[in-house]
Amino acid sequence: MDAMTDSPTSSAPTDIRGPRLHGVYDALRAAVLSGEIRPGEGISETRVAARYGVSRTPVREAFRRLADEGFLRIVPQVGTFVAPIQLGAVSDSQFIRETLECRTVRLAAERAEAADVASLTRLLDSHRTVMSPDRHSEFFALDEATHAELARIAGRPAVWDLLVAVKAQLDRVRFLSLHSEGWAAKIVGEHQSIVDRVAARDPDGAEEAMRAHLRTVFAAVDEIARTNSHFFET
Repeated sequence: MDAMTDSPTSSAPTDIRGPRLHGVYDALRAAVLSGEIRPGEGISETRVAARYGVSRTPVREAFRRLADEGFLRIVPQVGTFVAPIQLGAVSDSQFIRETLECRTVRLAAERAEAADVASLTRLLDSHRTVMSPDRHSEFFALDEATHAELARIAGRPAVWDLLVAVKAQLDRVRFLSLHSEGWAAKIVGEHQSIVDRVAARDPDGAEEAMRAHLRTVFAAVDEIARTNSHFFET
């Protein structure tokens, strides 16, 4: 099957199927977020249209929308490429996330019932079953579900909805970091620390654990930037 990317920087063609029911936009956005197509890779309008069995019009609209969101870069007369990760956007979304989630986890620690702790524990147990390199998407989804559950317990589910909308560039770094040896185990350990403090009804400890957890992303940025500087743009 033909690849949808045209890139001298890729060692192999990228295969992005994605569920049809979510549409071309959702599938491509997920592929960029997950690093399935990496910064700098070219992506072909014609091949995407052929892959999904659609005309080029919806593909062109998806490209424009993704470009507006900072995921793609359209160069007239040259082509369309996956945009570099914007370090400024990573920093801004990290600031917003830390500000809101540290407050949210305090509320979760104050409000958590036994059933809430049991729900968080089940999520952690599921995390531990998907730590292998071939299950990064599942691991990431469970990571997201854990933070969403903390927001629910806090009585502030809309806070998580807001964060999902503003942290896309940060999520690109988070996905790439999962390729680092031991990173998944580190994340699970940090989640366990947060859950332990929520279970103990320790708002101060929960906030401290959450802040430490969220700041690990900067260690990921430093590591990835050392080996893949072309992934980033200041």
